[in-house]
Amino acid sequence: MKYTSTRSPAIVTSFEEAICSGYANDGGLFVPVNIPVINEEVLKFWSTLGYVDLSYEVFRRFIGEEEVPDENLRELCEAAYAGFKIPSHAVPVIEIGSIFVAELFHGPTFCFKDLGLRVTIGLLSYFATKRNRKITLLVSTTGDTGPAAVQAVADLENPLLTILVHYPEGQISQFQRKQMTCIESKVVRVVAFQGGGDDMDKPIKNMLTKYNESMETQLTGVNSYNFARPMAQLVHHVWTYLRVIEKLGRKVGDPIDIILPTGAMGNLSAGEIARQMGLPIRKYCAVVNVNDITHRAFQTGRFHKSPKMIRTLSEAINIQIPYNFERLLFYLTGSNHELVNKWMATLEETSKLDLEEVWLEKIQRQFDSARITDEEMCETMREVWTKFQYFSDPHTAVAMAGAKKMGYFLDDDDDKSMIPAALLATASPCKFEKAVTEALGNAGWQFYVDSSFPVEASTIIEKKEIKPFIYEADASESLVDKQIRWETQALSIVATLSKIG
Repeated sequence: MKYTSTRSPAIVTSFEEAICSGYANDGGLFVPVNIPVINEEVLKFWSTLGYVDLSYEVFRRFIGEEEVPDENLRELCEAAYAGFKIPSHAVPVIEIGSIFVAELFHGPTFCFKDLGLRVTIGLLSYFATKRNRKITLLVSTTGDTGPAAVQAVADLENPLLTILVHYPEGQISQFQRKQMTCIESKVVRVVAFQGGGDDMDKPIKNMLTKYNESMETQLTGVNSYNFARPMAQLVHHVWTYLRVIEKLGRKVGDPIDIILPTGAMGNLSAGEIARQMGLPIRKYCAVVNVNDITHRAFQTGRFHKSPKMIRTLSEAINIQIPYNFERLLFYLTGSNHELVNKWMATLEETSKLDLEEVWLEKIQRQFDSARITDEEMCETMREVWTKFQYFSDPHTAVAMAGAKKMGYFLDDDDDKSMIPAALLATASPCKFEKAVTEALGNAGWQFYVDSSFPVEASTIIEKKEIKPFIYEADASESLVDKQIRWETQALSIVATLSKIG
């Protein structure tokens, strides 16, 4: 299996180089030269497998045996899901009213990012050891990516694999922060930056595309622009589809819709790759908060960066420019590198992209979307608890509110003849005391703590934090000037990490 850039067919490389680079050197995102296609017979076979074995079958189609032999790939899969509550059924799919909810948060850090990052980081550790070369992971997080990445790297404790993770100061939950700052590991560095949720994206992209040849360590990104992330995450789309069909007693090949909270579009692009493979998904429904660039793009064709980030209770999806939109455009255009390159050049120059009507119509045939306010999210969280005694985190509640708005209801007496819908629940409520309390009140949060708070999560509350390094912001500086300074600071920290081992 070979990989190419979304922006140029001239770039062709191996799976190893694609995931160890993160971005292609032209700034594009890596995609398979040819997506592996599956049919109903394959899906029927996959429906008999547990989650670990299904993952192996999926990954084998994207990773050549000459790069990762069968035995090693099986070991990687087993190790990646070992920290899940039930590895063979890592994603429970339950019914809530007329919607099926896939709970993606039963991993070590209580969020769906465990499903993608433990695989990705396991593969990077494998390649670091195989080549005896140092790799440093660069991460920017608005909530769950950081904790999942830090935990995965710390669990491996491979001196050849280190991580520098950044989060926007004061814009993630206390629990999420402590998941990063309470880990004592020589291979981990944590930084808070004083800016908006995606203000570190540009410095990290610059570092990944400009400095690798001059560094003692290979710089790699593990946010969802790295292809290993959507590759790993497409497994739960396949798993969810098969469980819904199984529960309904329908035949493999019948379509369903999938609804999901959407930030950087990593999970959405994973689903689109699964659909490109042949998974029978009729529509993907992306639900956002008031930072609504995805919704505006899907409804109007105008992909315009907003002047500023708006703080919300669903902070992990506070995104102004979701980088995985580039992968969606690539598949939307039938793998038209030239057109995607032109669009991305326009976007990078102006922070705006206006799609022609023909492309908007195609988007709307394949996707739907909704925009949800904090008030609507809280109302839905209360409603789901009242009707079904189900606690949801704010991002899952955003998706549930969107499901209602788009016509997928949560009442038991709804019309079951409609296209079945599955909703991806992306995190445990245990990480979001502020949002759950806002929706359910202090008594509601306390009831959750007493009845449903994960025992494993309780230990994090009591841990002592290690103070993170701070990238400060000067009010007199422009964003560009701050990003240049932060980039320099990050490079200095990377240099210290490269000395480990």
